[in-house]
Amino acid sequence: MIEITAEWVRQFVHSQFPQWRDLEVAPVEKSGHDNRTYRLGNELTVRLPSHERYASAIKKESIWLPVFQPLLSWPIPIPVALGAPTEEYPLPWSVNRWIEGDTVTHANILDSHRFAEDLAGFLNELQAIDANGGIPAGEQNFHRGGNLAVYDPETRAVIERLPSSYDQKLLTEIWELALATSYHDAPVWLHGDVAVGNLLVKDGRLCGVIDFGTMGVGDPSSDLVMAWNFFDDASRQLFLNLMSADQDTVNRARGWALWKALITYAWNEPASEASNWGKHVIDVIMREYNSL
Repeated sequence: MIEITAEWVRQFVHSQFPQWRDLEVAPVEKSGHDNRTYRLGNELTVRLPSHERYASAIKKESIWLPVFQPLLSWPIPIPVALGAPTEEYPLPWSVNRWIEGDTVTHANILDSHRFAEDLAGFLNELQAIDANGGIPAGEQNFHRGGNLAVYDPETRAVIERLPSSYDQKLLTEIWELALATSYHDAPVWLHGDVAVGNLLVKDGRLCGVIDFGTMGVGDPSSDLVMAWNFFDDASRQLFLNLMSADQDTVNRARGWALWKALITYAWNEPASEASNWGKHVIDVIMREYNSL
């Protein structure tokens, strides 16, 4: 990981974009893992990859987000300038339009059903955009939209190491069900990281979607993980129905959610916020699967 400071960002902006040299630079409270984000005045943000593995997203976003923007009913970040690598920071970076809103929580949405409708509406619009020429799922976006089996070894390894309080046989069954089918329809656009940190809310409603760094074209099932990561039983079913997800798609989507929950639980400090989140989602998935 590259350590990034506000002073560095200020110097980058001053040297490459002197028209913005008088704007204040301030870190965003929830900046994310793959990128570091800073406010630049009131209307702009600076987005910098935290590692070279995330750097390709800058060019990808600069090409495709302007294509998406007029076709979506919800705001998305629009790049307005691309920063060049320097000796101090050897990666490309971008300046984007700021979107007003707060990171979604259960407390700041007015109604979970309405939020499920909003999110499904956004994803359906995204999937309807012509995917010809889009970037296929693969290493460039950590296989979001690709074959879930790429994560089979690490998922099984985590399941095997879980405490005895977990039903390893059941979790293996859920995982193998997810691997039992693959996507054969035409590839569609997917965001790649539909998670609470990338969804913005204002006045209780979805008001923006950010961080398209893992976008690509392929199987849309990986974009449905919020069904287990966030929604309750009723809003989960509504969300999946609105996405017209057949049972095979739901099974693969549940597998994506399980993989992420397992590695988050196992690869973080016990009882940390991240580990507790992973444990909670594992429990949700097991309970939901047992109720089928």
